[in-house]
Parts: sequence; C-alpha cells; structure tokens
Amino acid sequence: MPSTPDPTILPGPEPMSSNTEHLSREEVAEVLAEALPFMQRYAGQTVVIKYGGHAMGDEALAEKFCADVVQLKLSGINPVIVHGGGPQIGAMLEKLGIASRFEDGLRVTCAQTVEVAEMVLSGSVNKRVVNCIRKMGGKAAGLSGKDASLCTARKMVRKKTDPASGIEKIIDLGYVGEPVRMDTEIIEVLARSDVIPVIAPIAVSEEGETLNINADTFAGALASALKAKRLLLLTDVAGVLDKSGELLAELDLRQVEELIADGTISGGMIPKVRSCADVVRGGVEGVIILDGRVPHAVLLELFTARGVGTRISAGAADVAEGAA
Repeated sequence: MPSTPDPTILPGPEPMSSNTEHLSREEVAEVLAEALPFMQRYAGQTVVIKYGGHAMGDEALAEKFCADVVQLKLSGINPVIVHGGGPQIGAMLEKLGIASRFEDGLRVTCAQTVEVAEMVLSGSVNKRVVNCIRKMGGKAAGLSGKDASLCTARKMVRKKTDPASGIEKIIDLGYVGEPVRMDTEIIEVLARSDVIPVIAPIAVSEEGETLNINADTFAGALASALKAKRLLLLTDVAGVLDKSGELLAELDLRQVEELIADGTISGGMIPKVRSCADVVRGGVEGVIILDGRVPHAVLLELFTARGVGTRISAGAADVAEGAA
C-alpha cells in the first residue's frame, strides 16, 4: 500500500534532468560541492530580488526563475520578490485608449493611469508570479506596498532645467511615488514560514492616495529596511560593462563614481548604479545588476564563485569576501 505524503514537507521544484543528464556523477558532485559553501553563507539571510524585463515575459525563463526562488527557500534562504510590469501596464493603457507620457524614464501617472497600474501590478502580474512559484513546488503570497502598511510613500518631485533659458522647473509626475517608510513586519513573519513574499510596487501616501513606485526603487528601499544580504536587480543587460564591452564583475562605491566621471558608465546606467550605491550605503552588503535572460541567473549568481552580473559593494574589504 503506497505511503501518504507528509503535507508538512514543502515539495521542491521538478528535477532539471535535461540540464544535468550530460554530466558525469563526478561533475554533478563538483557542482554541488561548489554550491555548498555559498548555501551556508546565505543560510538564514534575506535576499531581495527585483524581477522584471524580458525574463518576466518569457514563460520558460519565468519557470526557471521561479524554480530558482523555490530552491533558495528550500536552502534556508529568505527570498523576497518585488516585480515590475511596465510593458503590461502599457499594453493595458493602450487597450483602454489612455495615452502615456514619460519624463526621465518614469511614466507620468494620472488618477486613471494609477488605477490601471494597480489593477495590472497587484492583479494579473502579481498572481501570475505567485502561480508560477506554486507550479514549481513552492508557496507564495501576493502583496502590494499597501498591505499591512508595508510601504508609505510620497509623491515624487522632479526638477528639470530648460537648456535654452537655464530656468529650473518642477515636473509633475502625477501619482508616481517614492518610499518614505517601510514597515517590514509582514515580511519578517513570512520569512519564518515556508511562504515566499511576491510584492507589487504600489504604495499609499499619508493622505491615502495610491502611488505607483518604480520597482527598482521599491526593491532598494525594502532591501535597506530588511538589511538584506543581497539585492538582485534582474534586467535586460549583462551588468556594467567596461569600454571594451567586457563585464565588470565587481565595483566598489569609489569605482562607481570614477567610472561615471570617465564616461565608462553612461546614459541610463548612471541613475541605476547610483541607486545601487545608495542601497549599499543603506546597509545592504551587495547589490547585483544581472541579466534576467540568462537561465537560472539567480542560482548562478548566488551559488557559484564567478557569478553572472556586476556586484556593487562598499569597498575592498567586502570585495575580498569573494564573488556571490
């Protein structure tokens, strides 16, 4: 008579035999041996992951990402996911005939647009990620910054100088917010369970207004509040590249400013790396910009010596700890 499965045991992701069947037993053992010290390093630690870009829209990559997150939880690590959804918001706005306008990469958000953003982010996108984690053998709870007062925000104010007149003007971004306070109690409760938090970057102001927050910004503020071991920013680029186009695996805060000054870091990467530097100053040991299009990028970054992205950390002492 078959035994009854123990319902208290969290099932793991499906075995990835298609990825390992070409390896010998010795090679598989070497992979596991390499990963073990990193698993021990991160055991009991919190890792915040900003999930978005191409990886979110590709079903096969999405399943690999969710399998990675389930594996982190099974390894004794506390993963916290903050997801984006800009393309999905844009598609819904277009379907509804609502025009979009951007200022400095941020969507100008009217009252009608923020309703759509909340519907898409807290609804369809969030539940898709939660369901994918369930499909990969884990448990997840979908939240937004509104739940349990997780994130209180204020309207973001941007200033822009007119190049012709030199006059500075204030740009009204509407219902675009920036975090001012994080109450992490609900995340800490979930960390003690087998449930993975999946968070939509929607928050509320002191006045009760719903605000849409850039997912990178939300994830950074949450990682700082949790004093996370790592913040992983999954993007559509490999990381920070040098002038020859080669990946820079490690940067400290001093190097970030030097590379901006000499033009190595330019364009839209400047605000991204400066935001990463602010998160490190906020108490997060390392922030990694990595390519979410790489299958199992999260496991490769955390559980191998070389990693797959660019890690920004406080300085040489932290860098000496080794890539992870």
